[in-house]
Amino acid sequence: MTEINTLTQFLSTANTQFQVYDLGRRVQHIDMVAFQQIENLATPYPYPLQGHAQFAVVFWDKSMQHYIWFLKLPLCEQGKLMAAPRTQFIKMVIEALGRNPAQVLTEAEQEKLANHPFAFKPSSEKLAIFNALVRQQLGLPASQQYEFAYQYLSQQHDADKWQQVGYQGLADICVNASKLDHLAHLKAAFGFAANEVKIALCQQLEHLYLDQELATIIYQSGLEALQADKVYYLRALASHTELAVKFIHHLAEHELLNDEILIAIAARCWNALKDDPTRSLYLEALAKQPQSFFNQVFADIVAIPSLRTEMLKALRDPNRSPQLSAAIGGLFKVTKA
Repeated sequence: MTEINTLTQFLSTANTQFQVYDLGRRVQHIDMVAFQQIENLATPYPYPLQGHAQFAVVFWDKSMQHYIWFLKLPLCEQGKLMAAPRTQFIKMVIEALGRNPAQVLTEAEQEKLANHPFAFKPSSEKLAIFNALVRQQLGLPASQQYEFAYQYLSQQHDADKWQQVGYQGLADICVNASKLDHLAHLKAAFGFAANEVKIALCQQLEHLYLDQELATIIYQSGLEALQADKVYYLRALASHTELAVKFIHHLAEHELLNDEILIAIAARCWNALKDDPTRSLYLEALAKQPQSFFNQVFADIVAIPSLRTEMLKALRDPNRSPQLSAAIGGLFKVTKA
């Protein structure tokens, strides 16, 4: 019998179909060929977060009953999955399920499998957009919260009725923005909706590719937003790097690159750091933070494969300020220790 070492092997052998979504930085689909290379330790995980890969595996059988595993697996210094934890999880699953992942388990068996050391629970915001994406993928109807969210965004309810609008309903609207009049309602919402709904929409849209006009509306709304709310508008521009870069420079001009904004850029808008002036501006602002904060955020960013070369090159920039030079020196001290 063939030894099974990867999730791809296990789920393929069991004749199930499956999809993989990153849930670490942005909720986004991972191509199956790319995921197979990741599992085979041939390539780094593309969206590492604090030294881990955080992703969801959605699989279903012929009955279309679907199952979900939320996994958090450690990465090595090269950004690849560590083989031992990956293999340990596979062995644990096979021990519990045999070679049939859709096997019916007792409550005790389900609890044991759900509480393994590699499980994690995504935030409510990420769960909402993830559930909406999965429902769309499987052709399932929207959630029960969809109807009221649609009514609110189409102005069938007063703006102050926002307390009854759920994350899941807004996520359903955002994921299906190309259908019906959803996109028009999303654009209009940034003019009339309660501030709480605007923020909630930003928290869903940060995971999706936005229509250009909607992205521009969010950018303009962000310029006018309260200082405490600007971070949500920035995150919502994650799919539009040019607008994110403009917004970051706007924040820098107004001396608003605080710790929350810096984390948001690293977590959602990291592609903006491929732009040389923005990366320099970012690192200079990061250097003004405590050394431990600088070390943690820099280590997280430099682990992103698409940014690694640029970030390492920035360490040798002869034009960096004395403050940034000192922060980099502090980083090297910790690294050597």
